[in-house]
Amino acid sequence: MKLRCELWCVVVSLLSGSAIGADWKPQPAPLMTKWAAQVNPDAPLPEYPRPQLVRDHWMNLNGLWDYAIRPAAEKTAPEKWDGRILVPFPVESSLSGVMKSVGPEQALWYRRSLTIPTDKSWHGQQILLNFGAVDWETTVWVNGIQVGEHRGGYDPFTFNITQQLASRKAAADEIIIRVWDGSDVGYQARGKQVRKPGGIFYTPITGIWQTVWLEPVGKTYVTSISAHAKDLQAGQAAIQVNLQHQNRSTSVVETMIAIDGGQRRTLGERNVKQDSAPPNNQFGPRSTFFANDGFDKPWTPDNPHLYGLEYSIVENGEVIDRVTSYLAQRTISLGKDDKGINRLLLNGKFVFQYGPLDQGFWPDGLYTAPTDDALKFDIEVTKKYGFNMIRKHVKVEPARWYHWCDKLGMLVWQDMPSGDRFISPTDPDIQRSAESTAQFETEWKSIINALRGFPCIVMWVPFNEGWGQFDTARIVELTRQHDPTRLVDNASGWTDRNVGDVHDIHVYPGPSSPQPTDKRAAVLGEFGGLGLPMEGHTWQGKENWGYRSFTDQASLTTAYMDLVEHLRPLIGSPGLSAAVYTQTTDVETEVNGLMTYDRKVMKIPIDAAAKAHKPLYLPPPQIKTLAATSQKDGQSWKFVLETPADGWQKPDFDDAAWKAAPGGFGERTTPGSVVRTDWKSNNIWLRRTFELTEKPVGELRFYVHHDEDCEIYLNGVLAAKMTGWTTDYRSFRMTPESIATLVAGTNTLSVHCKQNTGGQYIDVGLMEVIETRE
Repeated sequence: MKLRCELWCVVVSLLSGSAIGADWKPQPAPLMTKWAAQVNPDAPLPEYPRPQLVRDHWMNLNGLWDYAIRPAAEKTAPEKWDGRILVPFPVESSLSGVMKSVGPEQALWYRRSLTIPTDKSWHGQQILLNFGAVDWETTVWVNGIQVGEHRGGYDPFTFNITQQLASRKAAADEIIIRVWDGSDVGYQARGKQVRKPGGIFYTPITGIWQTVWLEPVGKTYVTSISAHAKDLQAGQAAIQVNLQHQNRSTSVVETMIAIDGGQRRTLGERNVKQDSAPPNNQFGPRSTFFANDGFDKPWTPDNPHLYGLEYSIVENGEVIDRVTSYLAQRTISLGKDDKGINRLLLNGKFVFQYGPLDQGFWPDGLYTAPTDDALKFDIEVTKKYGFNMIRKHVKVEPARWYHWCDKLGMLVWQDMPSGDRFISPTDPDIQRSAESTAQFETEWKSIINALRGFPCIVMWVPFNEGWGQFDTARIVELTRQHDPTRLVDNASGWTDRNVGDVHDIHVYPGPSSPQPTDKRAAVLGEFGGLGLPMEGHTWQGKENWGYRSFTDQASLTTAYMDLVEHLRPLIGSPGLSAAVYTQTTDVETEVNGLMTYDRKVMKIPIDAAAKAHKPLYLPPPQIKTLAATSQKDGQSWKFVLETPADGWQKPDFDDAAWKAAPGGFGERTTPGSVVRTDWKSNNIWLRRTFELTEKPVGELRFYVHHDEDCEIYLNGVLAAKMTGWTTDYRSFRMTPESIATLVAGTNTLSVHCKQNTGGQYIDVGLMEVIETRE
């Protein structure tokens, strides 16, 4: 397959002049990855771009094209061109060789020439022009004839250009493309792209950013294949094949073959009369084969087993289409564990899902990875870190990225790229225009159609933090109906509408967990965001940004390990099923990545992090409350606001003159607080007692929300000391000396909290973490 493509890629390159190396060089960028030097302008990203539907014969159109940037009002092709651009890299990127902004006031034009091969595999066939993705509004002409338009920056699309090729009057065929992108103007899906990047928003991209290619097909051909586990225990899979065909009275023979370890097995073979469906119906007729047995190897992150598929269509003894694909036996569902807690179930079993928020940006290619090895690298590193999941954040990747997740064993939560207007956490859903609504639904369903064949994807996320969030319940149902084989997260962070399969919160730095309910699991969609700028590896020298900033790798690693340690009890109670750490890499001025933006420095040691992550995947611990916090019910405390007498923390101290009031104590706008008693002075001292029927044997931890510095004493002995603040309740380890003071009977908790600036809050509880083993 590779030789067949490369031969014609060379022909196309020579025709378009792209074999002249002097026509291209990367533009200087603040950072470059090591893969930038491996980009070949004669054959950039030469790999077959659609691993779930592979044909032997194809022509890669990546390479050097003519380009021009013109006013958006101009709708006819330029007479003169500005220079050469390396497709498929965005025009704003270094690797495009242009590195110029376009903006909503202008449009980007492309042109190239080519000659279609004349051998048997191409002659007399229909020719499809495929685009992996183009951002945003695309118009295509072939030989001066418009062949189609497409709106959407993240979904693949195809034009049948057979008739336009037949009209050729010149020596070679010509393709001209016009792209307009409103960036952050208008309602279109755009993700993190803004015209004035900074913080969590990044450089916008325009135009072609995924592979462009041609392929010859017959009158009847496959448009998509998707498969899923129909009955995991019985080893049964359902495979759906969608066809485009010409309405004729002849019959064709369809054959599906499964391949496992070199062994080929026919799953089904049948005659189909071609007039059984209307012509030009891209998604019909549907041929579904059910394999009753033999698919007995489930796909998991630890063992990502894939079965090969080969599907062919034969007419009058001649193969008119043959494609290869693959499937995995993998189910994802919601179900209750032995304690009645709703969990995310992979293949019927609870597997804690933990991974990074992945933005998918590159310093040299922006939206486009320099090479396929680079695309694969981020997933490989994520795997080495001991993660089993990635949340692909408000971006859709090329199909090969999901293929590598399938091959390497990585679960994926897939976001819909955000667009339209923002809302705050307390606002209702926005009211989109009819045009905006139609575009969102069309593009979202097209994204799902394109990605449904990749078993790595287990969760669809239509909205993030209220960005463009509208008609939430209806969109969740639309998503579920369009793909009933996966779970749906109604909104990641901020704006939960009590629908979907999970309640998803964001807490920075966290971690924390919502309460699972009878119908939904609890997930932490974002937390962490620990920032560290690494000299020589930043997008700009100063004023880089992170949710919490550190000055060296050692302190960053310590803080990260502390966050991971706090995750473990949350899995036991209230019952956290998944967590997403922000984030895989630095991106431009946002420096809270596990890796630097150029992928040259692992800020947190891989081995240390992987070791810390292992306990997260053990069976959930049992959490026993020894002294409750005031989250659910206000606990009675004694308190004073003036410095008490010496010995105030000891069990025998006389606190009769202290006031009694329910916790928590603080200022009501403090994030994560449950204030039942106002506290607005600089200091507060608290005391309470609790009873134990027996001395605990498990690991003891405080459960605390503090803003700001606090000291906790147990039976008069300093048990924990915290500085700074939290934005929600977190567990904290206790000193061995304090644990030794616990007795069966009455015990005393004493707390001093000091307010420095901003919000203020204090509440303390005590829990026992009892680990279980399978």
